[in-house]
Amino acid sequence: MSVPEIGTLKRVSLPGGKVVKNRLHLDVRTGTGLVGDERLAVLEAECARLVAFGAVRVRLLPADDDNESCLVMQDIEGNEFCLD
Repeated sequence: MSVPEIGTLKRVSLPGGKVVKNRLHLDVRTGTGLVGDERLAVLEAECARLVAFGAVRVRLLPADDDNESCLVMQDIEGNEFCLD
């Protein structure tokens, strides 16, 4: 499957600790089009890969009537993002 490039996202560290709520929340698409156990397996694999880089798994948001499951994570500075 070919994914079109839509740009580059660069993370820049600033001095000092986190003092305010996130100004940007990213949803990282890793399980697009997948459902159920297959989706969870892909999310868990990507979670493990990111944890090796210093990310932290926060919680699993299970599937409901409107949405598939996703994993809430934090980067090394505590900013939340979702694996979706």
